[in-house]
Amino acid sequence: MDIARAPDSATGETGDVPAAPAPAPTASLGRKVRSAARWSLINTVVLRLGNFATGIVLARFALGPAEWGVYGIAQTVLLVLLSANELGVGLAIVRWEGDARRFAPTVLTLSTLSSGLLYVALFAAAPTVAQLLGSPHAAGVLRVMCLCVVIDGVAQVPGGFLTREFAQGRRMIIDGLNFVLGTAVTLLLAFEGWGAMSFAVGAVVGNVVTLIGCALAAPGTLKFGWDGEQARALLRFGLPLAGASMLALAVVNVDTMVVGATLGSVSLGFYVLAFNISGWPVRIISEAARRVSFAGFSRLADSPQALAQGFSRALGVLITGTVPLCVLLAGLAEPLIRTVYGDRWAPAAAALPWLMVLGLIRIGGELAYDCLVAVGQRRSLFLVQGLWLVSLVPVLLAAAHLNGIVGVSQGHVLVAAGLVVPVFLIALHRGGIGLGRIARACAWPFLGGAVMALIILGLERLLGDGRLALLAIGTIALAGYTLCVLPSRDFLRGVDRPRRGRHRSTAPVRSLPDRT
Repeated sequence: MDIARAPDSATGETGDVPAAPAPAPTASLGRKVRSAARWSLINTVVLRLGNFATGIVLARFALGPAEWGVYGIAQTVLLVLLSANELGVGLAIVRWEGDARRFAPTVLTLSTLSSGLLYVALFAAAPTVAQLLGSPHAAGVLRVMCLCVVIDGVAQVPGGFLTREFAQGRRMIIDGLNFVLGTAVTLLLAFEGWGAMSFAVGAVVGNVVTLIGCALAAPGTLKFGWDGEQARALLRFGLPLAGASMLALAVVNVDTMVVGATLGSVSLGFYVLAFNISGWPVRIISEAARRVSFAGFSRLADSPQALAQGFSRALGVLITGTVPLCVLLAGLAEPLIRTVYGDRWAPAAAALPWLMVLGLIRIGGELAYDCLVAVGQRRSLFLVQGLWLVSLVPVLLAAAHLNGIVGVSQGHVLVAAGLVVPVFLIALHRGGIGLGRIARACAWPFLGGAVMALIILGLERLLGDGRLALLAIGTIALAGYTLCVLPSRDFLRGVDRPRRGRHRSTAPVRSLPDRT
């Protein structure tokens, strides 16, 4: 099973490295972004459905909650390390125009060295880290799984060139091979009794496949080199971004650490399952968008009006596609988990509705994060992520003692909705994106989500929770949602209809840029 890497973040002044790109022709950029977004969405949907099916097989037939808890600890540590393993310099390949191959060897050297040193430190500290997180037996899994840190550090440059070129078709083939081979190894070892270690070995195999695939798809990019001036400029650019990215990943994963340390590996297994389910919409829709959103926003950074239009439309598309998934998973949590994973996983259902709310907030927050990165709002990023983490830790600790995994999920939502969302809105406003545009993007989907929730609550009492009943409830609820969001279709397509009173021959205006 593959390990998803959250896109790195934030930008800044470039020093001696090539300057930020001038805006590309809008029509050409729009075509590139749309094509890349389509390939990325197909790629993400196919892979996530595959991971979903794999998770069901493992949960029902091979692994129990305790093994999932150990896996959750290892995955959490890995994701935090991946957020800063290349010191943020890999993003320069995507962000700046000019001949990126000129400074790519220095990027590769910095990324590989920092990743290697980070892994050595983790290897030495693995027993202590596992003990602190409540899973002493996770040390070996940590040491194996975190080999992905080194592999990812080497893959940063060729992978960055694919992202820079919007080459998501080639990336889909690479990710497909990663999934097939990594998952095959994971399943084989799991049924041989390897437990959580099967995830670790499968992740390493999949990431090796990705490295080889990216190197073949972007030939000539795996060349080591060193230029002192370039290195200093890259570090000035990358270190603040690595810090912001690490804060972002810490925010997403600190709950796993809290649950493991306070409630034990079995409760952690239930929580990890619920959190992974809540992440389906994030992975399917948000990951696909983020593979092109940063590159697209970067091209629009010098045009505030175009950036604001592009962000609001991208947000509208993401929220419109995500809300029905979140409402279905939240409203039908227990019958879905019992039906799909089996009765022994039922305790995970209590936390899922709250985590679905968090998942929806994460999708909007991640898009806002990429937008703030593109316009250079580094201080805002640090403020948002730092405030989020500092506020979250004591709330989650208290909530875990009061109400277990349900309390942790409720604490997450409390901090995210009550504190972080307003701060993000203020930061976006400072970047030229007003509250009105955001409200327009979210209004119809939120209305549709409320209608869906009412339909689900009413029909579940009437029809029960059998498989046919769940299918019927889901179908009717989705139909109601579709009717509610139909008025927003022109906005999502980027078409402004003529206002009443305008001459009938006036053609509709297509807002720039084209939707992402």
